[in-house]
Order: sequence, then structure tokens, then C-alpha cells
Amino acid sequence: MNTKGILLGSLAVGAGLALTRKLLATTTASMPARGRASYDTIDAFLEREMRRLRIPGASLAIVEGEQIVHLRGFGRARPGGEVPTPQTPFVLGSTAKSFTALALMQLVEAGKVNLDTTVQHYLPWFRVADPQASAQITVRHLLNQTSGLPAIAGMVNLADLDDHPSAAERQARALSALKLARPAGAAFEYSNLNYNLLGLIVAVASGEAYEDYIQRHVFEPLGMKHSHTSQVAAKRDGLAVGHRYWFAQPVAMPDLPLPRGSLASGQLISSSEDMAHYLIAHLNGGRYGKLHVLSSGGMDELHRGVAEQRVMGASVAVYGMGWWVARIGRARVVSHGGIVPDFSSYMALLPEQKKGVVLLVNAGHYGLPFVLPEVGDGVAALLAGGQPPPIRLGFLPWAMRALPLMPLLQIADVFATLRRLRRWRQDPALRPYGRRLWGQHILPALIPNLSLGAILVYLRASGLLRFMHIYMPDLSWIARVCGSFSLVWSFLRTGLLVRATRKTSLS
Repeated sequence: MNTKGILLGSLAVGAGLALTRKLLATTTASMPARGRASYDTIDAFLEREMRRLRIPGASLAIVEGEQIVHLRGFGRARPGGEVPTPQTPFVLGSTAKSFTALALMQLVEAGKVNLDTTVQHYLPWFRVADPQASAQITVRHLLNQTSGLPAIAGMVNLADLDDHPSAAERQARALSALKLARPAGAAFEYSNLNYNLLGLIVAVASGEAYEDYIQRHVFEPLGMKHSHTSQVAAKRDGLAVGHRYWFAQPVAMPDLPLPRGSLASGQLISSSEDMAHYLIAHLNGGRYGKLHVLSSGGMDELHRGVAEQRVMGASVAVYGMGWWVARIGRARVVSHGGIVPDFSSYMALLPEQKKGVVLLVNAGHYGLPFVLPEVGDGVAALLAGGQPPPIRLGFLPWAMRALPLMPLLQIADVFATLRRLRRWRQDPALRPYGRRLWGQHILPALIPNLSLGAILVYLRASGLLRFMHIYMPDLSWIARVCGSFSLVWSFLRTGLLVRATRKTSLS
């Protein structure tokens, strides 16, 4: 999502690279041999994973205590371009939720927001379909993702690319017809809608636009000079070119727009060096240098996991306020990942060891939220002195590569059906009837075909198909082509088979 750099920009990047290499050389030289070895191991692990996942470019930063101890770029920031520098901006995705949570907690400490006050106190117009539920949702519910706002509605919102400054409020007002997935406070459900609403509360409580608040109260105090709330500003600063995956192959997307209405839930932009400043503040009780962006108690509240996430009945993590809390081996890890159509990110804190890591990637696919955290967790495990957990989702890239087989299998079924009809015409004794016809020749194909067609109908009706078109273009294409074909072929194939046997019975 960046244009080609002009000559002055290239010179600036080159100068930045030279300076960065010098700084890295100085930092590495000052590290003990054990530290250098661990960073080399992390670098090698990332290079291997980038080859496996065909990631075009990445930027890594590691912090210990109050220091940035390792900065490294991998691959290319843009096709045929330079290696990403520590100053190269990337779109963060949902990693940005922690910024919104930090902003809310700043306002809490300033006495402008109460976590247990209802959303309607700050946004009097806020409504969902149930008036009683509308009056029960609190700021804390939004922060902990326990408001009951559904996940799917939050995904569909990401396909709304309205760039008007009022986009977030317009989308929030449209929730008046939305049914909650569960009662407010009852259980965890991750939804971008929660943090989009929090962005509006930041603006109302502070009297500043969300973008201005984040710039003045987070980016500037933390010295985050290459962090942006605007894609236009980030492009001027050398924003990396994002890539969308098509069947596990990254394709450059230099001009893909961002959904402004979802800025607070996942569209902030930053560099690995800037994110290192951010992690230092989180590891040191809200302090970066001589400035405090939050109290130590406020930081602890952000990192305190309270909302349990369960998968197939098993507890896998707990959610705090813009952060996941889990364990990797023996280490307590406070982390969050992010995904947009063409960028991904991962950040983690090891509070007991006062270490942190951030990984920014210029490629995205909605399959990557399941894949990239495995890579990030591997880095965090190595940083903690352990071994990376086993890669359990290595099959997903291969599944993506296999997607084009689906229409080929459908075409093969057409030829197989026509061949079967031809044999029946040539030898009437082969033609089945009644239960045999339906049990052996119609239902085994009709059920999966109708199911695939029903999935397409659901995706269209729910709005998810438009979301998939942006976030998973390959899967969207397969759903449209194969789903449409399945609906038509279900009835056509059934009709042909029934007609072939009916003619025989009549004769």
C-alpha cells in the first residue's frame, strides 16, 4: 500500500539503512555472546518461517528492560526494493487495539472515563436491537470483549471502506438493528465493534478526534516518529507495500484502502522501532525515558486477563484489555496479533523477564491469524530461553494452494456424469431405479453440492462474502465460482439422471 519512492526518498532510505546497520553493529557488539547467539537463533527461525510461508518482508524488534537490543529487517519492503528498516511503517491490524485500550485507561486515570459506566453515558445515541441490553453494556465490557456484540458483524464492518471522518459514528449508529450474540458480560466474543465504539468514546471523553488523541498522547510521548493514523501520511514516510495471498502466493497491493471506520480496532500504522518504544513503556510501568504514559497500576489492569477464551470447550487464553494472556512453556506471555488484507503483526511481552518482541509483516490473509501467531509464539519462546512450540497449522498454506482443485473436481464430476449417462443409453440394463438411483448416484453428489451452494447463499446474506473478497480473495473467488456452479449443477445433474431412468421405465 505504498507508491514507488522518488529519488530523494530512496536516498533517505539508503541513509537510514546505513545508519541502522551502524547502530545494529554497535548494539550487537555490546551484547554478551549468549545474547547474540539467541538473536541469531531467532533470526534463523524467522528466515526459515518466511520461506515456508512465502512472506515477502518483515521487520523485527526485541527489547530488554529499557533498551532496544535487536533490530532486524528481512526480505523486501516492496517488490524489487529495499530491506525493511526499523523505521519502515507497516499497518498493524488488531495489534492496534492495545493503543485504544491504553488511551481509554489514560482517560480513566484523568477522571474522564469510568470503566463501569455504560456506553450510553458517553454515546447517548448508542443502540442495539434490544433496548434493555443497550443500556447494560459498559466500557469495561467493550475493553474485555464481553459486550455480546457479535464477531461476524465486526468482520463485515471491515469491508466498509468509507473514508469520511464520520465513518465510525455512522457505522456505530447502524448497530441499532443488531442482535447481541449473548447477554452483556456473559462471555467472551472477539468483535472489532467493541474497539470501534471505544474509539468514539476516546473522542467524546477527551474532546479530541481519536486520531489526534493517539498522536498527541501516545505516539509523541513515546517518540514514535514513524507511526501514523493516516495512510496518506504513512505513504509519505515510506510505508511498506502490502501483499495479499492468492493460493498461498503473495501478490503486491500498493493501493489497497483502509477502512477508516475501523481505525481504533486495527488500522493504526507503525514501525518496529516505534513499537519497541511502546513495548518498553508496557514493560516498565508506563514509563518511557522520563515520561509516563500511564501508571504502573493502569498497565497491570491492561495486562490482567479476565475474559476466558474457549475453543471446543478447552480454555486456551484469557483476554485483558487489548492483550491476550497465556503461557508458552513456563513463561507468562502477554501478546496480541493483527491482520489486515495485506499486512500482519505480532507483539509479545515477557513480563517476568522484562523482555518484549514485535514482528511486522507486509503480507496478509485471513488464514494468517491462525498461522502467524505460531511464528510469533516461536519467537517469544526462543526469547524466553525455550524452544518454539510445534507448528500445528503447517497444513493451512498447502490447503490454500489446493483450493484451485475444487473447480477442477467439479468439472471432473460433469464429465463423469455425462460418461455414466452415455453408458446407460448404450446398455439399458445398467440403469438403476428407485432407492438404488438415489442412494448410489444422486444423493452422494447432491448433498455436498447443495451444501456448498448453501454456504454461498449464507455468505452473501450475511455480508461475509464482501469481507472475504477483501481479506481472502482466493477463497472468495472459490466460493463464488464453486458455490454458483454447485447450485446449478445440483438441479441439472439430478434432472439428467432422473430423466434417463424415467425414459426407460416409460418405454
